[in-house]
Amino acid sequence: MFKTLEELINIIRQRKESSVKESYTKKLLDNKKLSVEKVKEEIAELIDSIEKNSNKVHEAADVLYHLMVLLEANGIRIEDVMDELKKRQK
Repeated sequence: MFKTLEELINIIRQRKESSVKESYTKKLLDNKKLSVEKVKEEIAELIDSIEKNSNKVHEAADVLYHLMVLLEANGIRIEDVMDELKKRQK
């Protein structure tokens, strides 16, 4: 299950180092303002889909993807986030 998330993280990191300008991921990585806007937009769409009880999984996937890109664009490694969550377990 989490293998897909690991694969996504690896793809995002590859795009970060890539010179391919046509990549949507690369565009988000290079434009932090756009990346923030997309996270806000996708979260709003997820909330709306939850309220309407439709398309929730699709919208949740969009939020996860855009959040992962935003984190990576800002030098926040998911491994560090997971470590922080582990510290909070009681």
